[in-house]
Amino acid sequence: QVQLTESGGGSVQTGGSLRLACAASEDTSVFCLAWFRQAPGKEREGVAVVDTGNNTGFADSVKGRFSISRDNGGNALFLQMNSLRPEDTAVYYCAARRWPCGVTLRMDLYNFWGQGTQVTLSS
Repeated sequence: QVQLTESGGGSVQTGGSLRLACAASEDTSVFCLAWFRQAPGKEREGVAVVDTGNNTGFADSVKGRFSISRDNGGNALFLQMNSLRPEDTAVYYCAARRWPCGVTLRMDLYNFWGQGTQVTLSS
Protein backbone atom coordinates (compact mmCIF):
# COMPACT_ATOMS: atom_id res chain seq x y z
CA GLN A 1 0.00 0.00 0.00
CA VAL A 2 1.65 3.20 -1.16
CA GLN A 3 2.13 5.96 1.39
CA LEU A 4 2.04 9.58 0.31
CA THR A 5 3.54 12.54 2.16
CA GLU A 6 2.95 16.14 1.10
CA SER A 7 5.26 19.06 1.79
CA GLY A 8 5.78 22.63 0.68
CA GLY A 9 2.68 24.27 2.07
CA GLY A 10 2.77 27.57 3.89
CA SER A 11 1.59 31.14 3.90
CA VAL A 12 2.04 33.24 0.79
CA GLN A 13 0.79 36.59 -0.42
CA THR A 14 -1.79 36.96 -3.14
CA GLY A 15 -0.10 36.82 -6.51
CA GLY A 16 2.76 34.75 -5.21
CA SER A 17 3.92 31.24 -6.01
CA LEU A 18 4.32 28.01 -4.13
CA ARG A 19 5.53 24.54 -5.07
CA LEU A 20 4.05 21.53 -3.38
CA ALA A 21 5.72 18.14 -3.35
CA CYS A 22 4.41 14.67 -2.65
CA ALA A 23 6.77 11.83 -1.80
CA ALA A 24 5.63 8.27 -2.39
CA SER A 25 6.86 5.18 -0.60
CA GLU A 26 7.15 3.13 -3.78
CA ASP A 27 7.56 3.34 -7.54
CA THR A 28 5.09 5.91 -8.87
CA SER A 29 5.35 4.94 -12.53
CA VAL A 30 2.34 2.63 -12.24
CA PHE A 31 0.09 5.25 -10.65
CA CYS A 32 -2.03 8.09 -11.85
CA LEU A 33 -1.33 10.93 -9.46
CA ALA A 34 -3.43 13.92 -8.54
CA TRP A 35 -3.80 16.89 -6.27
CA PHE A 36 -7.01 17.69 -4.48
CA ARG A 37 -7.82 20.48 -2.06
CA GLN A 38 -10.34 21.26 0.62
CA ALA A 39 -11.12 24.78 1.71
CA PRO A 40 -12.72 25.52 5.08
CA GLY A 41 -16.40 24.69 5.00
CA LYS A 42 -16.24 23.28 1.49
CA GLU A 43 -16.07 19.85 -0.07
CA ARG A 44 -12.82 18.42 -1.32
CA GLU A 45 -12.26 19.14 -4.99
CA GLY A 46 -9.88 18.02 -7.70
CA VAL A 47 -7.11 20.39 -8.76
CA ALA A 48 -4.79 18.60 -11.18
CA VAL A 49 -3.96 15.10 -12.38
CA VAL A 50 -1.19 13.41 -14.35
CA ASP A 51 -1.52 9.90 -15.73
CA THR A 52 1.14 7.28 -16.39
CA GLY A 53 1.69 8.72 -19.88
CA ASN A 54 2.21 12.24 -18.55
CA ASN A 55 -1.14 13.45 -19.82
CA THR A 56 -2.53 16.12 -17.54
CA GLY A 57 -5.83 17.62 -16.53
CA PHE A 58 -6.77 20.64 -14.47
CA ALA A 59 -9.76 22.13 -12.76
CA ASP A 60 -11.04 25.20 -14.60
CA SER A 61 -10.27 27.36 -11.58
CA VAL A 62 -6.52 26.70 -11.81
CA LYS A 63 -5.94 26.37 -15.56
CA GLY A 64 -3.12 28.58 -16.72
CA ARG A 65 -1.89 29.14 -13.15
CA PHE A 66 -1.01 25.69 -11.85
CA SER A 67 1.12 22.97 -13.38
CA ILE A 68 1.59 19.36 -12.34
CA SER A 69 4.62 17.19 -12.89
CA ARG A 70 5.93 13.85 -11.79
CA ASP A 71 9.38 12.39 -11.19
CA ASN A 72 9.01 8.65 -11.37
CA GLY A 73 12.66 8.05 -10.66
CA GLY A 74 12.32 10.03 -7.47
CA ASN A 75 8.87 8.70 -6.62
CA ALA A 76 7.56 12.24 -6.43
CA LEU A 77 4.74 14.46 -7.59
CA PHE A 78 4.78 18.24 -7.76
CA LEU A 79 2.29 21.06 -8.03
CA GLN A 80 3.60 24.43 -9.12
CA MET A 81 1.14 27.13 -8.16
CA ASN A 82 1.50 30.62 -9.61
CA SER A 83 -0.62 33.76 -9.43
CA LEU A 84 -2.16 32.53 -6.23
CA ARG A 85 -5.49 33.92 -5.11
CA PRO A 86 -7.22 34.03 -1.72
CA GLU A 87 -9.64 31.34 -2.93
CA ASP A 88 -6.70 28.96 -3.33
CA THR A 89 -6.47 28.77 0.46
CA ALA A 90 -7.03 25.12 1.37
CA VAL A 91 -5.47 21.93 2.58
CA TYR A 92 -3.89 20.27 -0.46
CA TYR A 93 -3.84 16.50 -0.72
CA CYS A 94 -1.85 14.17 -2.91
CA ALA A 95 -3.69 11.09 -4.20
CA ALA A 96 -2.86 8.03 -6.27
CA ARG A 97 -4.63 5.29 -8.13
CA ARG A 98 -2.95 2.30 -9.66
CA TRP A 99 -2.85 1.67 -13.43
CA PRO A 100 -5.01 1.14 -15.40
CA CYS A 101 -6.17 4.67 -14.85
CA GLY A 102 -6.54 7.92 -16.73
CA VAL A 103 -6.94 11.65 -16.52
CA THR A 104 -9.75 12.09 -14.06
CA LEU A 105 -10.40 14.16 -10.97
CA ARG A 106 -13.12 11.90 -9.66
CA MET A 107 -12.21 11.65 -6.02
CA ASP A 108 -13.86 8.29 -5.47
CA LEU A 109 -11.49 6.61 -7.92
CA TYR A 110 -8.37 7.36 -5.87
CA ASN A 111 -7.34 4.71 -3.40
CA PHE A 112 -4.38 6.30 -1.67
CA TRP A 113 -4.19 9.67 0.05
CA GLY A 114 -1.68 11.78 1.88
CA GLN A 115 -2.36 13.69 5.07
CA GLY A 116 -2.43 17.09 3.41
CA THR A 117 -0.47 20.31 3.56
CA GLN A 118 -1.96 23.71 4.35
CA VAL A 119 -1.74 26.58 1.88
CA THR A 120 -2.85 29.97 3.16
CA LEU A 121 -3.14 33.09 1.08
CA SER A 122 -2.87 36.53 2.59
CA SER A 123 -3.70 39.78 0.84
